[in-house]
Amino acid sequence: MADGGAGTTVRAAAVQLQGVVGDVPENLRRLEVLITEAVGRGAELIAVPEFATSPLPLTARTYEAVLPPDNAAVAMLRRIATGHRVRIGGSMLIADGGEIYNRYHFVEADGTVHVHDKDLPTMWENAFYAPGHDDGRFVTSDGEVGAGVCWELIRGQTVRRLRGVDVMMSGTHWWTVPENWGRAVSAATGALAQYNRYLSENAPVEFARLLGAPVLQASHCGRFRTDFLLSPGCPASVPYETRFVGVTQIVASDGTVLAARSTEDGPGVVVADVVTGAREPVRAPADDFWIPHLPVLLRAYWHQQNLAAKWYYRSRGRALGLAAAERSVPIR
Repeated sequence: MADGGAGTTVRAAAVQLQGVVGDVPENLRRLEVLITEAVGRGAELIAVPEFATSPLPLTARTYEAVLPPDNAAVAMLRRIATGHRVRIGGSMLIADGGEIYNRYHFVEADGTVHVHDKDLPTMWENAFYAPGHDDGRFVTSDGEVGAGVCWELIRGQTVRRLRGVDVMMSGTHWWTVPENWGRAVSAATGALAQYNRYLSENAPVEFARLLGAPVLQASHCGRFRTDFLLSPGCPASVPYETRFVGVTQIVASDGTVLAARSTEDGPGVVVADVVTGAREPVRAPADDFWIPHLPVLLRAYWHQQNLAAKWYYRSRGRALGLAAAERSVPIR
């Protein structure tokens, strides 16, 4: 993107990370290895995952990944961006003003940092952070960049707030149904699991077609275990073992997938050349809240976990995260 925004061919990369829950130093080490690989392959614009400093199962250990605004992760992104004259974007949990946010950071080659707080937490993510209220549009020296992560890509309001950007930076943390609740549950949720995987793989493609701009999406991969809250107002939970689904990919503005890596393939990097710049979308978005159709069971799961996890954040999660951020040493 060295020569400007619209119509510029850019070597882009997206990172697929297998992280360690709550271990920020180790995750930054793994992330830097993958970013360095992307730089070595000529990438100028690099996407790293949502929650790049730690996967986000609902466990006490995960709260250790909440950081103050000035922290080692942002410092690392700035060091790499300025040292190699590249642009990097990814999100992490940030404590700011007595709340916690899922804050996307886009770092320019001169070290300038732009931020976007994800608008709506998804399901048990509500136990970790509060909604943001900005538009996620960054005016940069290389054009206008949009930011939105995971389920922001399947909501119509995200398309509306980002229409006209030159490129879209995204990351995801998309999991599937439980794999430890017995054969009966697995059989009952089999079709839902298949459709959920389809949604995760196609969200960046459909979003690019609706937005009219290329999309870079980075992902997590691997299996994990979380607590699954049973009811709002009650801390009771059951073990939920699952895995990340989706595809780390680079998508052209017409929805063509230029490079892709399935979460089943493990950690790695995808690289492709994209042409930036807003174009006439392939199709116009509807005015609906959701872009794709969501089955009743998936919508019920979304609402139930939203309510239960919002209660958990108010009663416990916010305090745990803020305390972890206080223990972290700010980087100036």
